[in-house]
Amino acid sequence: MADHEWIAERFEVHRTRLQAVAYRVLGSLSDADDAVQEAWLRLVRSDSTGIENLAGWLTTVVARVSLDMLRSRTSRREEALGAHVPEPIANREARTDPQHEALLADSVGLALLVVLDRLAPAERLAFVLHDMFALPFEEIAPIVGRSPAAARQLASRARSRVQGGPAFRNADLTRQRKVVDAFLSAVRARDFDGLLAVLDPEVVIHADQAAVPASASREVRGAQNAASEAITYSRGANFARLALVNGAVGVVVAPQGRLVRVLSFTFKRGKIVRIDVIADPARLGELELAILRK
Repeated sequence: MADHEWIAERFEVHRTRLQAVAYRVLGSLSDADDAVQEAWLRLVRSDSTGIENLAGWLTTVVARVSLDMLRSRTSRREEALGAHVPEPIANREARTDPQHEALLADSVGLALLVVLDRLAPAERLAFVLHDMFALPFEEIAPIVGRSPAAARQLASRARSRVQGGPAFRNADLTRQRKVVDAFLSAVRARDFDGLLAVLDPEVVIHADQAAVPASASREVRGAQNAASEAITYSRGANFARLALVNGAVGVVVAPQGRLVRVLSFTFKRGKIVRIDVIADPARLGELELAILRK
């Protein structure tokens, strides 16, 4: 028991960082907890006295477990990895409630989580470990099964997609951002006049079939009607963040970092002239998304 408590104490020192790594790789708090719990299991089963760098060893284990989970993910696991552990190392229930995960997702960046989810598993892992946790490529390489140079390329490709790449950089983005930011602020405040200020008088809102109830109209015309429609759906604005959508400033709606809707804007003379509301999973998967850099 004394040895078990000693190992648990050593593990607990690193748990927060391990969970941070796993969460950014997996985008799910419950999955991150599973990955960290698996690292605990492997530590218990190993000869910990032979581990010189426990932080590095645990990070490698969590990274490999997370990568395997990413590659095999088709649905949320039905049984937690910790079902047969000798004893839990922490109260997981207190850390996996929806409110806590929503706060964690927001602290990481909802738009970033959405974009990370578009990356290939090895790209995502290499980017997270290097760009977010400063691991050298020499340590990342064996985790992803590549050479250090290849691991560097993985992170570089991921970084280009996350940041939008050169194709997304143009002078209009600053103006678009100002307009969309004002639109989103007005929606959150249910500010009818604020919405009219950024909407073209002839603005059109077009929603795909998955975005609205079957009984609702999929198209709204005119600034007055569009402003009323936006306020009707203002509750979702709490989960909305600015992002690049196909190279222009748009909005992603992503509760806990899980993309459910995208707003794509068309601009004319500094006003919003069209809003496309996209919720169909197939269409969402075709969009080119990137974070909007400040």
